[in-house]
Amino acid sequence: MHISHIEIDTDGLPAPTPEIEQERKVAIFDLLEENTFSIPRDDVPDGPYRVTLAIREKRLVFDVDTDAGEPAAEFHLSLSPFRQTVKDYWQICESYFNAVKTLPPNQIETIDMARRGIHNEGARLLQERLDGKAEVDTDTARRLFTLICVLHFGA
Repeated sequence: MHISHIEIDTDGLPAPTPEIEQERKVAIFDLLEENTFSIPRDDVPDGPYRVTLAIREKRLVFDVDTDAGEPAAEFHLSLSPFRQTVKDYWQICESYFNAVKTLPPNQIETIDMARRGIHNEGARLLQERLDGKAEVDTDTARRLFTLICVLHFGA
């Protein structure tokens, strides 16, 4: 199973910076190119799935429908476990965005390695939080974490 469409509900959130908008576009493109997403329950219709990510009442909401529009699942995750990792991720991203303008490649690579490490930590955390609700591979978790960061930025 996989995600065939993803929407980010940004209602009520401030407009993203150009860098954040670029992160969102890349994450969505990569996610839709290749992903693994299934819901491990017998009472859920088979995908592919259309997923809407939103923040409602300080919770991360995954609203999942089939391509035919049939409701498949909705689950809510606390944002609290993500707060520090998201904050760390945006701080290192800001350093990276600034570095690519002025620093030599070896210093940019060092910052990018740190950024990937935090990104991997966020993906691992997301996989843990989705346990029993949805199964995603590491690359899918990384891309979804990026989208959570984009949402969290405006929340």
